[in-house]
Amino acid sequence: MVTPLPARHHTPRIDAPARIMHGTPMLRISDISYSVEGRLLLDGASATIPTGHKVGLVGRNGTGKTTLFKLIRNELTLDSGNIELPRGARIGGVSQEVPGNEVSLLDTVLAADIERASLLSEAETASDPHRIAEIQTRLSDIDAWSAEARASSILKGLGFTDEEQRMPCSAFSGGWRMRVALAAVLFSQPDYLLLDEPTNYLDLEGALWLEAYLVKYPHTVLIVSHDRELLNRSVGAILHLEDKKLTYYTGPYDQFARQRAEKRALMVSAAKKQDARRAHLQSFVDRFKAKASKAKQAQSRVKMLEKMETIRVPEDAARTVFTFPTPEELSPPIIATEDAAVGYGNHIVLQGLNLRIDQDDRIALLGRNGEGKSTLSKFLSGRLPAARGKMISSNKLRIGFFAQHQVDELRVEETPLQHLMRERGEEGQARLRARLAGFGLMAAQAETEVGRLSGGQKARLSLLLATLNAPHLLILDEPTNHLDIESREALVEALTAYTGAVILVSHDMHLLSMVADRLWLVKDGHVNPYDDDLEAYRRMLLGTDKPPEKPAAKPKPVKLTREELMALRAEVRKCEERVEKINDMRDKLATKLADQALYDTKRAGELETWNKKYAEVMEALDRAEAMWVAALEKLEKAQAH
Repeated sequence: MVTPLPARHHTPRIDAPARIMHGTPMLRISDISYSVEGRLLLDGASATIPTGHKVGLVGRNGTGKTTLFKLIRNELTLDSGNIELPRGARIGGVSQEVPGNEVSLLDTVLAADIERASLLSEAETASDPHRIAEIQTRLSDIDAWSAEARASSILKGLGFTDEEQRMPCSAFSGGWRMRVALAAVLFSQPDYLLLDEPTNYLDLEGALWLEAYLVKYPHTVLIVSHDRELLNRSVGAILHLEDKKLTYYTGPYDQFARQRAEKRALMVSAAKKQDARRAHLQSFVDRFKAKASKAKQAQSRVKMLEKMETIRVPEDAARTVFTFPTPEELSPPIIATEDAAVGYGNHIVLQGLNLRIDQDDRIALLGRNGEGKSTLSKFLSGRLPAARGKMISSNKLRIGFFAQHQVDELRVEETPLQHLMRERGEEGQARLRARLAGFGLMAAQAETEVGRLSGGQKARLSLLLATLNAPHLLILDEPTNHLDIESREALVEALTAYTGAVILVSHDMHLLSMVADRLWLVKDGHVNPYDDDLEAYRRMLLGTDKPPEKPAAKPKPVKLTREELMALRAEVRKCEERVEKINDMRDKLATKLADQALYDTKRAGELETWNKKYAEVMEALDRAEAMWVAALEKLEKAQAH
């Protein structure tokens, strides 16, 4: 008798399997409740995630997003309700960093495919010809022979060179090992991929690669993220956790934000009408309850008031703020370098630096990890001296510097107020508390030990300390890690209003696009202006490592006639209408697929049909959007001449 092959599964660096309940072909969260130390995080929350969909889980920090992931993975026990998954579903996620052992990065990722490793090991000792044939067939079925190339491609996308992939895990820091753990779970391709803030350990280039990878991922994805661009490009739905409930919205993040705002506006309007109705009924009761002739009518209105269910409008969250102090104006330039070089000891990292920074500059540093962005930041902040050449700066120049490692270096046993008293004790507690409030750290947080603060609150404290002296130049290295979307928007507003210069290193494309007006590319030991925009940089990274060659001179375009321009405009309108129609079809199909009745086992054939239609519509939408963009570009070129 032939021994059956093991079921296909991959789990190293993947979290423990969740409860598997039968009878559902998708992830179904039904009326779940969960509390921590008596505090409810989820209360009767429900949602359905159709198989194969990519969903962003959003909500303010502390609402329970990570807890929900742990519940899905069966790491925590529900108070009530249940979570159902397809039979035998594999769940993957990055729960902790890869250990610092001597196994190479590539072998660590390859080991994530347990079945492949098991089959290869068995193939070395198997003697039964039938079993050998079966093993080889299965290895072929799972594409085992291309595994190394696939693993290497993922590691490269996350920032590891070919040479680094052969190095042991012990050679890398914790943040880089987290990338290896992410690579392992992506390589293993679980049926349900649960990612919790995966871009926190990535640079811009790695984040853009992940964004594109998730779009093509063949199974269901749930991702907790505050990266607005990722949530717009990589997911097709948003699961919103608010007020202990879950609400499923179709469409990317910006569409969710619009829908939520519209929904809230309708609820506000309905609540106002209800308040007016309630006041009218109460007025009648107050006027006539003592009159015998009106007693029945008054009693009737009392009952109406009692039965009237209050329309509860979601409370506006407390305004998220950052308040940067205003520096005095200095004569330009505030920094200038002349043929400068910088490095460590005899190792020169950057050279030929001829840079100028004025106080109104907003500069984003682009470039892959290891090219020298951090070195340049340290040099401009005065933390690294010039190896040759010189840097000239105003003698009154004050520089604020924020990097993620500074958050980790805060004194965990002290409160934020104590941190400020050590720096500015002469100002008095009232003034220092006002400074903390200006960064969203209110009275309760001011007196809480840093070790008990959230990651976002620690980041706020570090940003406050970096700007305490009203710097003329603020250098920010990944300032948005651990900040929720509302806090990131507040940071954009603060930086826009700030009157000093800003140099940004960030994986957050939304932050860069909203703040930066100059781009510097750090590459091959040099720093040069990048004359194109961020979208062009994104396309370049996802297309090829080399920038496009300078195109050959083209003949001067012939100016189009009025009729030809009108035809182009008509084509653009036609393409736009086609996109709108397909979008409507997509929304209707998504609504249909969200109907829990459709997932009854008796309707499996119908479900398969609707899923197929949804896939066809998404393909059609991609084609229609491509045609629309092409028509727009053609029209813009024609109008430019």
